Amino acid sequence: MAFIPHTEADVAAMLAAIGAARIEDLFDEIPAELRVKSLAGVPEALNEMEIGRLMGERARSDGVALSFLGAGAYEHHIPAAVWAITTRGEFYSAYTPYQAEASQGTLQLIYEFQSMMARLTLMEVANASMYDGASATAEAALMAVRANRKSKSARILVPLTLHPHYRRVAVATAANQGVRFEELAYAPQEGITLPDALARYEAEDITALIIPQPNFFGRLEDVDALTDWAHARGILVIAVVNPTALALLKPPGEWGSRGADIAVGEGQPLGVPLSSGGPYFGFMTTRMEYVRQMPGRIVGRTLDTAGKEGFTLTLQAREQHIRRARATSNICTNQGLLMTAATIYLSLLGPQGLARTAAASHARSRELVAALTRIPGVRSAFTGPHFHEAVLQLDRPVAPVLEALGARGILGGLDLTAYYPELGNALLVCATETKSSADIDRYRAALTEALQSVRAA
Repeated sequence: MAFIPHTEADVAAMLAAIGAARIEDLFDEIPAELRVKSLAGVPEALNEMEIGRLMGERARSDGVALSFLGAGAYEHHIPAAVWAITTRGEFYSAYTPYQAEASQGTLQLIYEFQSMMARLTLMEVANASMYDGASATAEAALMAVRANRKSKSARILVPLTLHPHYRRVAVATAANQGVRFEELAYAPQEGITLPDALARYEAEDITALIIPQPNFFGRLEDVDALTDWAHARGILVIAVVNPTALALLKPPGEWGSRGADIAVGEGQPLGVPLSSGGPYFGFMTTRMEYVRQMPGRIVGRTLDTAGKEGFTLTLQAREQHIRRARATSNICTNQGLLMTAATIYLSLLGPQGLARTAAASHARSRELVAALTRIPGVRSAFTGPHFHEAVLQLDRPVAPVLEALGARGILGGLDLTAYYPELGNALLVCATETKSSADIDRYRAALTEALQSVRAA
């Protein structure tokens, strides 16, 4: 935050000008019992020099580990130009572009982002962005309930192959609004949802089916069969997709005979660095027939009275600042800075560059799995194709192995024991275009040593 040079005299003068005796008087409308008197455990304030030294020490202690951790947040190369442009004052300080006459640059950038995401997913309309992929999935479920008026059940089928955090956020967001999430089992050999798992719902009222692609295991679902099954029964399809993978895989708009109805996902792979868990941003696209049920912000292109092209927010009656409690959506902001970075990233890479990034990530992942499964005690959990991550099974507990890898400067992946105990000692590993053959050899050697130091189960 920028330095604000207000002295005590300045503050007293401002308070006097508005007729307040002290700063606390500005919050007197909040009931006293709801106001926090103090924050336990918060240390005394440090000065600027002390803060700089503390943060420097913490940064040095973090080190730079070689990471093979994915699970929804991915390390991709980000061209230097992306954040050099994103952090220009024109973008960095811009917020809500409600005044179109003063915000044409921001509005056009948002419009370009929407156009890119609609093209990438091959859907008809996109919003400006959501908070993250998990909340976008929850909002898609609520949107499906509004859009599928023939269904009265508000039941959403959720494969267990969807990211566990996405499933938890969906329940936390929408369950109290009457939406029921029912989990679908996956095939233990393939790690995907088979149409057979849907047989019990043949004659039941289901509102929507969620289909992740790739799924949490990195595996590729049979999206055509699942989509056609759902549409044949009046069920909407919500696609949860990785935007980088869409450069190679069939887009949601082409799934089955009609395409998905709503597509969402996490935009972090598109130019947003791994930064201690966020902030990230979600995206959402849909069919034009459902546009009035779509949450979030939409920018449209139009002509002014002089016939000149311009950009403006549209369909704002969906938002809470227009219709308050009766709004379609309570999302009236967006992750604008991160969406800006994604727009610049996609502009710099273009379709061919994004496809090369996806292809390189897939190739490195195959190389990683091949190298690690040559180690005794390590095998692939599932058969069949995957994108840039895969599940491995070890012959001993995963946690101490990861700890041993960490001591060797390697983040070895995600321990799936707590999420999928039925998989045993399972480890989710990821490789993107940022990994070299030398990196993979280093991981293989370190994992060999780590397994030797950890007792087998």
